[in-house]
Amino acid sequence: MDDKTLNSVPTLNLAFIGDGVYDLLVREYLVTHSSAHVGELNQMKVDLVNCKSQAAFMKQIMEQLSEEELDVYKRGRNTKVNSASKHSTLSDYHTATGMEALFGWLYLKGRQERINELFTLIIEQGSLWKRELSPNGD
Repeated sequence: MDDKTLNSVPTLNLAFIGDGVYDLLVREYLVTHSSAHVGELNQMKVDLVNCKSQAAFMKQIMEQLSEEELDVYKRGRNTKVNSASKHSTLSDYHTATGMEALFGWLYLKGRQERINELFTLIIEQGSLWKRELSPNGD
């Protein structure tokens, strides 16, 4: 998608597609790194794809973002929303929305390699991932 068209996509629409991109990355990672059955995989996915987790992951990769990526994240974070999930703070919701907008923007730009780089950073720095994949959840 060219930059002019991409710049006209509403930020919440970027977050909408970014949510799907991130969700698929998590699912793929879990399926390829865990021998758990589908019910357990789904619970792991739910624990990793939520506002609180995404906000924590975003804070871990923030310093690795380019200026342009940081601008997209901030646009997403600062987008007016009417409500947040009942299981998260408004701050976490905004941060997660910014992360989703970033992933959506990168996806629409065709920057899969960069998406994979950021996702790898999230996995490598996230103790939650290690806990989710350990046999006892420890």
